[in-house]
Amino acid sequence: MNLLFDFTVDKPAKTIYITREFDAPQSLVWDAFTKAELLDQWTAPAPFTARTKYMDFKEGGKRFYAMVSPDGLERWALQSYTSIDPITSFKLFNCFADKDENPQLPGSDWDYQFSETNGITKVVITVYNESFERMESLLEGFTQGFTLSLKNLEALLADLSKK
Repeated sequence: MNLLFDFTVDKPAKTIYITREFDAPQSLVWDAFTKAELLDQWTAPAPFTARTKYMDFKEGGKRFYAMVSPDGLERWALQSYTSIDPITSFKLFNCFADKDENPQLPGSDWDYQFSETNGITKVVITVYNESFERMESLLEGFTQGFTLSLKNLEALLADLSKK
């Protein structure tokens, strides 16, 4: 099956557009993006792992998590949920943080849109960066890492769909 994957960077607009299709029902894909126990299984590109310290998925709620390297180095991030329309969309503000949850600004605004056609779920993600310099410095690693993470998600969804 040939599933859509598009990754476009608009540098003047400081925005990244990601569109990815998954062979899974929308409700399952939604869960994979909104439940800590599932996020931790796919969001870190190997050999890193993701570990959520806490997550409160509601408007005004937060997720505080770390990407952990094989040697135990933690890179923390803080996400604040700004808008949630169940099963179809949510928005968050994301920034790096220290282990004590102190944000390291600037950050980025993420907009996730979910739709399903004939059992194929399309996720459209728009990432707006407050700082061009921040986006530029993270872009190569982000592009590679996020692409690998979405492959992890595809495998996880295949496993979950069998259950």
